Amino acid sequence: MLHYAVFRDTRNIFINLLSDLAFLPIQVLFVTLIVSELLTQRERRARVEKLNMTIGAFFSEVGTALLACLSDLDPKLDQIRKALVVAGDWSPQDFDAVSLKLKSYDYAVDIHEAELGDLKLLLAGRRGFLLQLVQNPNLLEHESFTELLRAVFHLTEELVIREELADLPLTDYRHISGDVSRAYVLLVHQWLGYMRHLRDEYPYLFSLAMRTNPFDREASPVVT
Repeated sequence: MLHYAVFRDTRNIFINLLSDLAFLPIQVLFVTLIVSELLTQRERRARVEKLNMTIGAFFSEVGTALLACLSDLDPKLDQIRKALVVAGDWSPQDFDAVSLKLKSYDYAVDIHEAELGDLKLLLAGRRGFLLQLVQNPNLLEHESFTELLRAVFHLTEELVIREELADLPLTDYRHISGDVSRAYVLLVHQWLGYMRHLRDEYPYLFSLAMRTNPFDREASPVVT
């Protein structure tokens, strides 16, 4: 109206109006795409956060204790023990270096009857918790943790289904050793990634994780 009152030019007003109307769908589409992308990113961040909370619950309930138990079966653990004593001043490069070292490490376990009994008690007591995690559909978005969870749950089933672990044939010990080794390898790598996540995002949780590090012989939850 102001343009018409000043210039009395209805032709230009009409052309500008048509131009605005022509670009309106594009503008609406552009805004819609931006809003949709922002919402998608927000939902993705929320899913990742819930997933990391689930991984944290796993290590709190069973993962850390299981890692301590399995690492005790590793006769060559001293080759990597020192490298896995994570410190508060570690940089991303430090984590990368340890991760690279672990990829070339020759994992091995030496299982005896007594250790199998302790391992069975540990996993049998967490069987319900592991079953709940396996049924969580959100874990499908985290392939490495899903693979770890399957390996641990399978090991649990193998041990629980055997009423007696004494005097098993050598072939059966070898079979169980393979299941233990699979879970051990996946667990170490997942634990290191989890420690890195805590170091970057949650310093107070990282502090407790360092003080309960299963590879640190001097670890203590007591702050000194």
